[in-house]
Amino acid sequence: MVGTRRDILLGGLALLGAGAVGKSAFAAASSFFDGTTVDNGVTFRRTNFAKIDRRWQRQVVKYFSSEPIGTVVVDTRHHFLYVIMENKTAIRYGVGVGREGFKWFGRATIDAKSLWPQWTPPPEMRKRHPELPEFVAGGSPKNPLGPRAMYLHRDGVDTGYRFHGTLEPWSIGKDASSGCIRMFNEDAIDLYQRCPIGTAVQVLPHIADQAESTTQVSQTTPVE
Repeated sequence: MVGTRRDILLGGLALLGAGAVGKSAFAAASSFFDGTTVDNGVTFRRTNFAKIDRRWQRQVVKYFSSEPIGTVVVDTRHHFLYVIMENKTAIRYGVGVGREGFKWFGRATIDAKSLWPQWTPPPEMRKRHPELPEFVAGGSPKNPLGPRAMYLHRDGVDTGYRFHGTLEPWSIGKDASSGCIRMFNEDAIDLYQRCPIGTAVQVLPHIADQAESTTQVSQTTPVE
């Protein structure tokens, strides 16, 4: 069918509109980054923390827990990861957690760690997204694990879940992943340095749900 001049004009305007939306989305995503930095020979985009809500930024908070110092505790409902420290404090990180249907809870240990890890999508993910590659090389700007990965095992068996960086800093504080705990890349680097092999991990639906008394509930007032 031959289009009229009006049809062509309207079609052109629609394409321009779609282009404008695409540019707007790209600009919004780009605003979450602030230049680049180098880590172990790999250049990556720095997170623009001026764009990030303060509550998701790494900070020391009051934290009362019966868990040993050095334990990592994840509160999936409130999107926080804690590393328990001395003097009833913890380092708190904002995280992204699993979407509905991909959440998991329980105890594990960090039994393996990787610097600029290769990403191999699991078979079940490739079934859902057949367009995914078989693997993405470590350090690739398209690698969703970012600069660090910490692999969670239970009873010596890989659970398939990890703590890792992200290509999408705007997803921190949301239910966005396929079960893994994602962090700002700078936070993944920081956590990697703090957690030796064998670090105990507890992933909870919500800290208060598991607390035996109010003395175990996190007090999230930043420590000056």
